[in-house]
Amino acid sequence: MSSFRAAGSELPDTEPHEATDGGGLSRRSFITTAALASAVPLGTAAAPAAARGQDRHPAPPEPDFGPNVRVFGPTTPTAEIQAALDAAAQQQVASEFGTGRFAFLFKPGSYDVDAQLGYYTSVAGLGLSPDDVTVNGAVRVEGQPQPGGGDSALTNFWRSAENLSVTPTDGVNWWAVSQAAPLRRVHIRGQLFLFPRQGGFSSGGFMADSVVDGQVVNASQQQWLTRNSAVASWSNGVWNQVFAGVQGAPEQSFPDPPYTTLPTTPVSREKPFLYVDATGRYRVFLPALRHDTAGATWSAGHTPGSSIPIEQFFIARPSDSVRTINKALAQGKHLLLTPGIYKLTGTVKVKWAGTVVLGLGFATLTPVTGAVAMRVDDVRGVRIAGLLFDAAEAESKALLEIGSGRRRSDPLDPTSVQDVFFRIGGAGPGRTGTALVVNSDNVLLDHIWAWRADHGSGVGWTVNTAEHGVVVNGDHVLATGLFVEHFQKENVLWNGEHGRTVMFQNELPYDPPNQAAYRRHGADGYPAYKVAESVRHHEAWGLGSYCFFTVDPTIRVAQGFQAPVRDGVRFHDLLTVSLNGAGVIDHVINDHGGPAQGTATVPVDVVAYPAT
Repeated sequence: MSSFRAAGSELPDTEPHEATDGGGLSRRSFITTAALASAVPLGTAAAPAAARGQDRHPAPPEPDFGPNVRVFGPTTPTAEIQAALDAAAQQQVASEFGTGRFAFLFKPGSYDVDAQLGYYTSVAGLGLSPDDVTVNGAVRVEGQPQPGGGDSALTNFWRSAENLSVTPTDGVNWWAVSQAAPLRRVHIRGQLFLFPRQGGFSSGGFMADSVVDGQVVNASQQQWLTRNSAVASWSNGVWNQVFAGVQGAPEQSFPDPPYTTLPTTPVSREKPFLYVDATGRYRVFLPALRHDTAGATWSAGHTPGSSIPIEQFFIARPSDSVRTINKALAQGKHLLLTPGIYKLTGTVKVKWAGTVVLGLGFATLTPVTGAVAMRVDDVRGVRIAGLLFDAAEAESKALLEIGSGRRRSDPLDPTSVQDVFFRIGGAGPGRTGTALVVNSDNVLLDHIWAWRADHGSGVGWTVNTAEHGVVVNGDHVLATGLFVEHFQKENVLWNGEHGRTVMFQNELPYDPPNQAAYRRHGADGYPAYKVAESVRHHEAWGLGSYCFFTVDPTIRVAQGFQAPVRDGVRFHDLLTVSLNGAGVIDHVINDHGGPAQGTATVPVDVVAYPAT
């Protein structure tokens, strides 16, 4: 993403899910009886403290989440909370490539605070429902002041709000963001504005499992995905606004207005989240798999699913070695990564089915020796969420690999990758072959941003090298919210069968030095999204790709999207744009759709391919 934009039924957790590694070993043998004894059914109303005997028994000890996590309760003085939030905002609001990482967690209750979120900052509630935590004030992201006046949110990355309700002081909550800044399980008791107060651009947002009581005003937000939520109404749109399973969403109308609306989401499973149960103990909730659904999971009661006590997690610190982390994983522990930068000298190995890997405060994994940062074996039901993978100068073949190619899986218990982000360059030189490789079948990719940096430190055509952002080799992979930008060959290469994508956003690389350096097999440039010629079934909705060749504006790309021409491969609502006329995309998909060119920055749209 550029710093410039042109106009335009509860499941009781009686025991962990048994899983094997294919050789007969089971996770169950590693779980202690004491941990199982703490499991309780969900959805039960909390009894008064005296009835629970809490006047006779001490509260359980707080887990040690390290120095970069602050936990607040209803009795914490408001001034103390506000001071902590303000200090983090002051440090992080302009620290785009800094080392600070923060998570602020709120126990059930009501809080009168104004939380402005800077880079690498997460705010989350610790209730079982978003309405268990109420913020009277704001949980907001503001635009960055620009040298010539006004605001911009085009580089407002890496921050999040989850699992809480906000009652805005003036009726409006501002969330001016671009990529990697999710809203999940939030209840906005008012309006939600997705643009800077001064009217600058924002580009690339995501909201899921949320309810907005008032109107959502999109304004200058150029592309956005809302999934499994409810809104009172929606206003405006720039290029690519996608809705999947959203109650109150606008009707399908692409390209004018540019709304792509699916009545339901084909498959979804919400992100795991940390909460405190009625006894004061910490647990991680695992939402259940859903098919063809609309609306938030918690609107009519508690989210269906199960939970895991925190005692079954290894709570990692950035000082922990890969060996220490892998030992815990091998013993059957789940993994919770506290905020910070983990300089990995080897690969984090996830071998057990059903393992949960959950990051807080944009925990960042950097493979300093050039290893693959994390690899998941061919097992089912793994959940990876809330992580930033940051490439190092030593080149890695990949940053995250899901499966080895044997492709064992279970459609009823897929692996999921949620709010997981990849960065190559920006904080310093970084190199990788591919950011994310998916070899397993039945994987859910739910809000991915893979970014080869176009600005910052260690940026250049031969400096932060990366061929592909996402390569999918597995079958039956579904992506909901796929943001992939600036890679040097195909940004997305899809080799698996029966793949589906709901919302894709892309910018081609800014920095090819000339046409000869950006050419393939006799054709100009590389498509942003390519489906391999061997694929017989693939479908995608709401896709956009933009060019902005800043080094050589004469560069051309033959097509934004490339796919085999057959009945089982279908695309809906595509667009290409030349930003300010810096380059040309000759066709939208294959040889269909005219050229995106000229300084007017007007999209070229294709409603259906093949045409019907």
